Amino acid sequence: MSKAAKHVGVLLAGCGFLDGAEIHEATCTLLSLDRRGAKAAVLAPDVSQLHVVDHRSGAPVDEQRNVLAEAARIARGQARDLASARGGELDALILPGGYGAAKNLCSFAQDGLSMHVHPEVERLIREVHSAGKPLGFICISPVIGAKLLGGKGVKLTIGDDAETAAAIESFGAKHVACAVDQIVVDERLKVVSTPAYMLGPSIAPVAAGIDRLVSAILEMA
Repeated sequence: MSKAAKHVGVLLAGCGFLDGAEIHEATCTLLSLDRRGAKAAVLAPDVSQLHVVDHRSGAPVDEQRNVLAEAARIARGQARDLASARGGELDALILPGGYGAAKNLCSFAQDGLSMHVHPEVERLIREVHSAGKPLGFICISPVIGAKLLGGKGVKLTIGDDAETAAAIESFGAKHVACAVDQIVVDERLKVVSTPAYMLGPSIAPVAAGIDRLVSAILEMA
């Protein structure tokens, strides 16, 4: 008898690396899950983005967009309101990066060390962790893991950026330098992280690191 497919939450922060989820990272995550027979549940908070950025110029524009509606673009319409998700229905949870993770899922981009995590994001991460299920953090999203699990000494990576690594360690987490195509695994806490576009420089090595992360997450699940 074949094993039942794992159900993995993929928590997105919108659509677009400057104001939402990094599209390459999100897509590589979904592809790696699908290739391994896992079922992805794309989740996002039903809130307005912090701001909207024109990705051609890199400048903010006078528009308003909804994080859940934007995440649905990546999910081909199949995105759920984060508030409806419960840790008990998932076998694991993965957070791709993009500046939206630091702007819409938490306030690290605005508040730095005084950051707060969106209440629904915090709730779901804590539910998954409390149930002994694995968590995956990609790119800048490890700052969220550090904020919530730093008190337990979680091991995480954002690559080799000294300032962000110092922020992670200020929360009590242990930062481990890591190449873009590699992962850091905290077996004790069932947390896996990879630098992705914190290092780049292109989609191939980013995809290799994400694929390793997904593989490790599913092995733990």
